[in-house]
Amino acid sequence: MLFVVPPLAGHVNPTVAVAAELTARGHQVAWTGPAAALPPLLPTGSPLYAAGDRDAAGGQELGGARWRDLRGIAALRFLWAEALIPLARAMLPGVHAAVEAFRPDVLVTDQQALAGPVVARRHGLPWATSATTSAEIVRPFDDFPKVGEWVSQRIAALLAECGAPGGWDPRFSPHLVLIFSTPALIGDDGPEEGAATHAQDGGPGGVAGRYPPHYAFVGPAFGARPAGGDFPWRRLDPGRARVLVSLGTLNRAAGARFYPAVLRAADALADRAQLILAAPGDLAGDIPPHMLHQEYVPQLQLLPHLDAVLCHGGHNTVCEALAYGLPLVVAPVRDDQPIVARQVAEAGAGVRVRFGRARADELHQALSAVLDDPAHRRAARRIQASFAAAGGAATAADRLEKLRPGPRPGPSAPGTAPTDNEKGP
Repeated sequence: MLFVVPPLAGHVNPTVAVAAELTARGHQVAWTGPAAALPPLLPTGSPLYAAGDRDAAGGQELGGARWRDLRGIAALRFLWAEALIPLARAMLPGVHAAVEAFRPDVLVTDQQALAGPVVARRHGLPWATSATTSAEIVRPFDDFPKVGEWVSQRIAALLAECGAPGGWDPRFSPHLVLIFSTPALIGDDGPEEGAATHAQDGGPGGVAGRYPPHYAFVGPAFGARPAGGDFPWRRLDPGRARVLVSLGTLNRAAGARFYPAVLRAADALADRAQLILAAPGDLAGDIPPHMLHQEYVPQLQLLPHLDAVLCHGGHNTVCEALAYGLPLVVAPVRDDQPIVARQVAEAGAGVRVRFGRARADELHQALSAVLDDPAHRRAARRIQASFAAAGGAATAADRLEKLRPGPRPGPSAPGTAPTDNEKGP
């Protein structure tokens, strides 16, 4: 199986766990995506086929200065027009070459790696969507229909540019959609209007009701992570509640105004809570002795020692915290994060606060609420139980094994020729 991924840690991490499970079952796996960024995110020695050169595509780097200052619809437009669509153009030749060289039976393609489905269709291969964020599953544009229409137009233009037929959405596989969450968190309102709904056999991970059978809710999939460096474990205070504060990998540099509010809230909670701040040293400010600060922390190893998490609403961080039954305070920054924050609040597993105009008293009240109100912890543990029942990487592997293998492509293999309406990348 060939995993098609963007150069984003939160999108790669679940595929590492699923790939490890598939490898243990005797399957061959490989990845394709931007080769300069992916090796640190993959296990050492992982087969990787280069695909994607942002400079050649004219795209912008997520995390750059221009992107960092955007919020709301402006950030969403930037994501699609300046990052995802150019990335798709850049990745197309490399993904095509990877398919011909590796000759996979199935592609597992990230929802934001649009080149994968285009190449899969061209080769007649079945493909599964890897939905590493649940935002696209819950009709994210209901409140902004013009934005949703604009995104659909950008995708349709990309398909036309590639010579691919229209009338389908590369964000949603008609064969299998792996969702690394559960309805206990995201709700049961069903897929976005217009999403592919061709059914396959249900089985583990399938959900009866409004979601079609080929939507497999597998919960978080945890795999090996790069070493997080040293951590001062002995400085964790057993006499106080412990709270991790993290804005993730891409958004950490946007916290210049947020971190000072965190420090003031930490002062107000110092007698009862120890905040552990993961942030750049030049933005964190003067850390008081009652706190811990480290630029990067071994998050998965740290979570079992915590009582709550304050974060930006990144899907991976939220699901990892809930997998340990931890309530959250969520300060969404951009993109899918407001949707994830709303899911947390509506599920009762935490409190949403403002990021752009964060106030110390607001953070203090929110942290006190998730630490003191047992309802938040009960909701978090309910979601934790749903994650455990979903099966994670093992269920994802089960569903992938049920996909009917496609033709074995190669430089001269049958099935590599384009269809009448489709040209090669």
